[in-house]
Amino acid sequence: MTTDSSSTNRAPAAGISTFKGKERALRADRLGTGGLLLSVLAATAPLMVVAGVMPTTFAVMGIVGQPLLFVVLGAVLILFSVGYAEMSRHVHNAGAFYAYISRGLGGTAGAGAALVALVAYNSLQVGIYGIFGFEVSGLFATYADLEVAWWIPALAAALAVGVLGLLKIDVNAKVLGVLLVIEVLLVVVFDIAAVADPGTEGLSLHAFNPDTLTGAGVGTALCFCIAAFLGFEQAPVYAEETSRPHVLVPRVMFLAVAGVAVFFALSSWALTVATGPAAIVPTSQEQSAGLLFFLTEDRLGSTFTDVLHVLFVTGMFAAMLSFHNVVARYAFAMGREGLLPAAFGRTSGASGAPGTGSLLQTGIAVVLVLAFALTDDKPAGDPTAPVLHLFTWGGNIGALGVIVLMAIASLSVVVFFVRRGAAGAQAWRLGTSAAAGIALVIIAGYTVKDFDVLVGAGPDSALRWVLPGIIGFALVVGLVQGAVLRARAPETHARIGLGNEAFQLEKEAERTP
Repeated sequence: MTTDSSSTNRAPAAGISTFKGKERALRADRLGTGGLLLSVLAATAPLMVVAGVMPTTFAVMGIVGQPLLFVVLGAVLILFSVGYAEMSRHVHNAGAFYAYISRGLGGTAGAGAALVALVAYNSLQVGIYGIFGFEVSGLFATYADLEVAWWIPALAAALAVGVLGLLKIDVNAKVLGVLLVIEVLLVVVFDIAAVADPGTEGLSLHAFNPDTLTGAGVGTALCFCIAAFLGFEQAPVYAEETSRPHVLVPRVMFLAVAGVAVFFALSSWALTVATGPAAIVPTSQEQSAGLLFFLTEDRLGSTFTDVLHVLFVTGMFAAMLSFHNVVARYAFAMGREGLLPAAFGRTSGASGAPGTGSLLQTGIAVVLVLAFALTDDKPAGDPTAPVLHLFTWGGNIGALGVIVLMAIASLSVVVFFVRRGAAGAQAWRLGTSAAAGIALVIIAGYTVKDFDVLVGAGPDSALRWVLPGIIGFALVVGLVQGAVLRARAPETHARIGLGNEAFQLEKEAERTP
């Protein structure tokens, strides 16, 4: 990816259009530390990770040391967050990733990153509708003896999320907060129960032994596990809606990464304790996504397990709402800066929410859910059913996109501070960013290499290249858009990554004699 020094630390060019009116800015002072933390953590969907991602990783990869992987990934993402958080002190833009990348590598690179972010977060959000519909359909069959097609609850959820997305962000934060806290408490109850009533091997710490990470599947297991962290990087998206972004955004990022790493490391360890390290892989292969519920039934009873099933669904709803809000804000930032039609760059009414971006995301979700529903001619329990493809394809395309964005953002942080002449003062932060960038490139490489395993396709399937190719295609299209804007609309190109700051800088320039 080429850099564009002319657009680094740039002020608006002469003739640049301004962002007049409150509708061009998100409402400030809507989120404090708690609201921001809850908004980003909801995307991690803790119960979905413990009940879904962890058993899948144990079963598919056969690696007992998953708890240690969460510790390793936590360390890598802390390194990433050091430079990323420092960047957030200098750039406050709902476009987050692409804004940071454009400040370091130029507007053309920023345009490429913007489209990747839009595709990645849409994929993550829409993918969850698949597993949500599948689980809700199962709940109706189990508890109400009703056969409900998966796409009906999925569409209902899409509309509910769309309505909430049009409300004030602090209202969303309260909804997300309640659902998240309940999820976490239920998982903690299980963790305590597992420790109090361990399997045949007792309170074994074998899962933290480095020897458990030998074998060819470690790289792919990293790809599975890093998806559990997705959400922490969203904190800068809400920077314009906080009272002190230079303080709150870095604080929330570090709290989120550290909290997620510790929570998931302990919870995956609790699973190995409950079954015994020697039995975790075969038990996961036997129970699949039912592992957690199988273990709670024995230790905590059927009532607790029933509640857990319901909260599994509400946790997915919280994740969908969290990703929806992020997509809406990326679309808002892109509309404000000329990468999408101007209508997307306006907020709506008293809520101050990015209404057009919210409607865009809801429309995309509805269209894709309907597309998968129309091709669904197999039972929901069939592993080849489109409902499950929606989840696995969307989730892994989105995860790859975010990993790529984090790797490029790490490079951008280094370039940004070097060009500002701050390499010496920021040396240790640049070192951590470089180290994180290298690690993320390696993880991205494994993700592409083993995409067939991640989506359950055969090694000869065209999907192993077509699906990750969607992220590559988005990057290329975005770069082409950036190059065209640079040649034909330099004033728009100069605005990429500046957000509402372009308006503020122009007003200051007009006041200067």
